[in-house]
Amino acid sequence: MVQPAQRMRVGVVGAGRVGAVLAAALRAAGHDVVAVAGESDASRRRIEQLLPGLAPRKPSAVARACDLLLLTVPDDMLGNVAEMLAASGALRPGQYVVHTSGRHGLAVLAAVAEVGARPVALHPAMTFTGTAVDLDRLSGCVFGLTSGPLERPMADRLVADLGGRPMWVPEEMRTLYHAGLAHGANHLVTLVTEAMEVLRAAGADDPAGTLRPLLSAALDNALEQGDAALTGPIVRGDVGTVQAHLADLAANSPQALGSYVALARGTLARAVTDGRLLPIRARRIQELLDAAQEPAAPRAGHRTRPSVPGVAGDRR
Repeated sequence: MVQPAQRMRVGVVGAGRVGAVLAAALRAAGHDVVAVAGESDASRRRIEQLLPGLAPRKPSAVARACDLLLLTVPDDMLGNVAEMLAASGALRPGQYVVHTSGRHGLAVLAAVAEVGARPVALHPAMTFTGTAVDLDRLSGCVFGLTSGPLERPMADRLVADLGGRPMWVPEEMRTLYHAGLAHGANHLVTLVTEAMEVLRAAGADDPAGTLRPLLSAALDNALEQGDAALTGPIVRGDVGTVQAHLADLAANSPQALGSYVALARGTLARAVTDGRLLPIRARRIQELLDAAQEPAAPRAGHRTRPSVPGVAGDRR
């Protein structure tokens, strides 16, 4: 619980999954959440469930009512929202304006700084459901922080109030920081979903249950050991197994073939670099992966679909 002298009046623009949860956590820590903006039906439900006693207000009214303004809007809207609030006179010198975007640092809040408000970037490295379940998950969560030196003590205190751990990210590294998180978390969801689809095609009646022990162990090992945790046919140099995988995926789960090939290439490169795979076997596997993405020769009278940039098989 924060001391009375440290208690702040908090406003939230954007009662999405992140904003509503952070506001509820700050209220539980002893801050006064005085105003919130959220227009969608989902946002209004979150306000009712996580911030009872508050009714949605206009963003400019929220900004005028608080000492610390949380901007928890989508990345592409953030700059426009900041500029609108600054131009409307809703912000004031000395007020803290904190956004929760992973990609952006302080530059996106330039309009905020111009009117004398104090910008901070505070990104929780966590996936949110937008429910009370997230409140316990904030404990120990890392927050990617970027601020000026004068705002740093407040940012540190805010993360402590949320039960998290600070990670200071230089302005010029914000996008790279966010790319690492998105690559690990978002692409993991795609990978796991595709793996479940492949197992379902193979006849598994509980793909999630089949994968859970294996994936839990693999994730723990990877986080602790890095490349040393790699196992499987590519690291062993099992050319015949990789060839069979590619053939069966092409026949039964073609939607997973592109990501299998892309990740197999990355795994192959790492296995060669750390010396666990002989170059001659790596070359044979590489040839199989290349062949798997070669476009099939069109049948007579059959028109092929044009390749789409960024999709497996596109070699432009």
